[in-house]
Amino acid sequence: MFPNFYFLFKDLFGIEACALVYINTFGFFVAISFLLANLTMTWELQRKEKDGLIKGMPGKQWVGVMPNMSDYAWNAAMGFILGWKFLYLIVNACDFFSDPQSKILSSEGSLTMGLIAAAIAVGMKYYQGWKTKNKHTEAKLEAVTIHPYQRMGNFTIIAAVAGLLGAKIFDHMEHWDEFIKNPLGAFLNPFSGLTFYGGLIVGGGAVLWYARKVNIHWRHMLDVGGPAMMLAYGVGRIGCHMAGDGDWGIVNTRPNPGWLPDWLWAYTYPNNVAHVCDPIGGVPCEPGVIPQLSVPVWPTPIYEAMMGIGLFFILWSLRKRIKVPGVLFCIYLIFAGFERFWIEKIRVNAVYHIGGMNITQAEIISVVLMIVGAIGWWWFKKHPEVKLLSSASGSDIGSTPAETAQSEEK
Repeated sequence: MFPNFYFLFKDLFGIEACALVYINTFGFFVAISFLLANLTMTWELQRKEKDGLIKGMPGKQWVGVMPNMSDYAWNAAMGFILGWKFLYLIVNACDFFSDPQSKILSSEGSLTMGLIAAAIAVGMKYYQGWKTKNKHTEAKLEAVTIHPYQRMGNFTIIAAVAGLLGAKIFDHMEHWDEFIKNPLGAFLNPFSGLTFYGGLIVGGGAVLWYARKVNIHWRHMLDVGGPAMMLAYGVGRIGCHMAGDGDWGIVNTRPNPGWLPDWLWAYTYPNNVAHVCDPIGGVPCEPGVIPQLSVPVWPTPIYEAMMGIGLFFILWSLRKRIKVPGVLFCIYLIFAGFERFWIEKIRVNAVYHIGGMNITQAEIISVVLMIVGAIGWWWFKKHPEVKLLSSASGSDIGSTPAETAQSEEK
């Protein structure tokens, strides 16, 4: 397995690039999943606007003005941090190879690199403003149309922050005994211990709230998000598998049927980032031991990756054929619930004992998702009409509080 990209490149190409130790494999695929979700949602928002299903909002944008001091100060601060910390870590990566995480959070850095990077950032901001100003004869606040797809940066940030918070909360609810032992450490590790359904519920709710604020009907936003979330889930599971983060299946000592490679049938996750050697109970390895499971397990993350990506293509192919807003998302809920419910049968997870049954949190939520999807499908079919929301309200783009106040005084 590859806890970070150093091990991946070394295994694939025989290259030992110490700087790659800072790129966490799981975190990398989570970032890629967000980028792909952003891209697919952007395409769908553009298509829906082109088809007249949603529309942009009037807004205002400053043109012909140079950046103000707060812009320069912000760029200088970001440039300084980049140079002082991250460039310093990259240049000295081999010295920090054994414990990169502690160095990232330490106060070590390079003042010289920080000042150089700050100067470059300020210069780039000035040049950008100079080019914009030269295109216009005077500074003015122009009326513009803010298209829904131009909001995707905000949608992504809201989904990422709220989704990560929800994923952490649901995971701590599922593993409460472990959480109370070290609550601070659990929250300070952002990519360890994440429950997808927590991210889906909290992140999805936050996105729908913002969609309403910018006049995108919630049913259209659901349809835009369904395929994107399925794709993000599948790509994220690739990161789980490659890093060996503990989201594997139960022990599998059955003989390989012969038509699958061994790593796809039963796997021991060597060098897993979870540092687990005994899959029964998730017992950690002894200090100094290279982690590898003592017995093979079902590689469920790669199964979910294949199913998630495959189901995304099905949803993507259906998006133009389904005319009733909201139905596509209901199909997503049914797909997501069905896939996760059955993978739980061979997956390691905390089990609840309810009414004589042994059931996991994911199984409960999966059943709820399928029921909600089926009811929602029926309800949306009975109420197919969706009103186009008004675009009366607007907002400013690229304006600062001082500039806006100046415009209002004029």
